[in-house]
Amino acid sequence: DPQQTTLFVQSHVRAHAECAWVFSCVTPLGWLERMTQYKTKAQKQESVMTGLLTYPVLMAADILLYDADEVPVGEDQKQHIELTRDLAQRFNYLYGETFVIPEPVIRESGARIMGLNDPTSKMSKSDTTRGHAIRIIDEPDEIRWAIKRAVTDSYNEIRFSDDPERAGVNNLLQIYELLTGKSRPEIEAHFAGKGYGALKSELAEVVIESLRPIRERYYQLMDDPAELDRILAIGAEQARAVAEPKMTLILERVGFVLPNDRK
Repeated sequence: DPQQTTLFVQSHVRAHAECAWVFSCVTPLGWLERMTQYKTKAQKQESVMTGLLTYPVLMAADILLYDADEVPVGEDQKQHIELTRDLAQRFNYLYGETFVIPEPVIRESGARIMGLNDPTSKMSKSDTTRGHAIRIIDEPDEIRWAIKRAVTDSYNEIRFSDDPERAGVNNLLQIYELLTGKSRPEIEAHFAGKGYGALKSELAEVVIESLRPIRERYYQLMDDPAELDRILAIGAEQARAVAEPKMTLILERVGFVLPNDRK
């Protein structure tokens, strides 16, 4: 709904790329090289592309162009928000007060959902192993298949726990907690005396019903490309109305000579 959400394709708003370039000129290389996700992914590649290194700078531009006060993220993205804050503070120091310093907003529960097949690693869209992740447009039978085969343990006791040996069950319970809105004592009482099969079966149906409206809306939009293009065009226009004046200010602060149509 364009009246409630500004949804757009990033490349349709040129200010994002422009801002990222300006930021890259004032970002110390060491800041980027110590990013955890960069180091992890770089170790798996023979040749590391510049885009992987500078991606956090583009992310900072995505945030700072809109003077965001708060940024809801998963626990694994906290470091990126810290970089964004550092970059905003550095720019403000060098060129004058320009950016709001955003705060990360991280849920107490569910800030990091783990893989169903490996509860020691984060659930990731880039891992295409069947049964690793639940994707928002997965069909019901696929969701049931993945959750039924999720890794658990041999305790056969359904309760929340920080014990690494119980990470699989704890992961399933956190997903249930997030989607139902029930408290942890309420959830543990509900499953008291039941086995993991009952937890998986009920969780699968909860996930299916939670994702059903998203899946249905997805197919509606995919069946009507013109409506999807209309929504994205409205979103890009709304985003430009905020981002373009901010980008002009950024260029002026840095000292660019602007063409008449950008003054």
